[in-house]
Amino acid sequence: MALLEIKNLHVSVGDREILKGITLTLNGGEVHAIMGPNGTGKSTLSNVIAGREGYTVTQGEVLLDGKDVFAMAADERARAGIFLAFQYPVEIPGVSTSSFLKTAINAKRRAEGHKEIDAMEFLKLVKAKTKELGMADDMIKRPLNVGFSGGEKKRAEVLQMTLLEPRVAILDETDSGLDIDALKVVSDGVNALRSKDRAFLVITHYQRLLDYIVPDHVHVLVNGRIAVSGGKELALELEAEGYAKYQGAAA
Repeated sequence: MALLEIKNLHVSVGDREILKGITLTLNGGEVHAIMGPNGTGKSTLSNVIAGREGYTVTQGEVLLDGKDVFAMAADERARAGIFLAFQYPVEIPGVSTSSFLKTAINAKRRAEGHKEIDAMEFLKLVKAKTKELGMADDMIKRPLNVGFSGGEKKRAEVLQMTLLEPRVAILDETDSGLDIDALKVVSDGVNALRSKDRAFLVITHYQRLLDYIVPDHVHVLVNGRIAVSGGKELALELEAEGYAKYQGAAA
């Protein structure tokens, strides 16, 4: 079943075209990895799907469960089940991590017609999840991402993802700056969420992450186009040989 369909997507920033006709289908239960050199449009793709401002869609569409994503505001997309883990998570002084999480969970519950989570239920749920992710109990009392190490920020995002249970989770270079221990924690959190009702789009430069989050499909994005697609073995080839031979294919 197709969860996310990207059809002939063209995106510009100002007068520069960044994405030049991306077509991709994510079915339930699948992990798709997007790899490619810097400046090829990987983060543009994730930002456009999530609803970040500053991009102009000139052609194409993106459908979530058959519904037009571009007809939704960014917060509507999040409530509908699109989750974006940022390369550089934003610090929000004055807002505790627990308050942020509880607000996000209840916004999603209201959108789905469910009763809001109460304080005791929330604390019990979060305590169980932080233990699974190897997070200190006091971490959720701190302002969101303020003073967090790189690994802590990524753990906090995986905690958000675990609690929100999205339909489509997009990880934009979530391995950036992580040591091996933090990488394993993040990967374990992602792997625990793999199911037939969910799909992942993993954006990365390096094959290292894909040792832990094994993809079903790997796509090479070069010059705003998908130059080649393959299985997990393609990531190993890219690690060994680089992207040079695909540069011409996407020109």
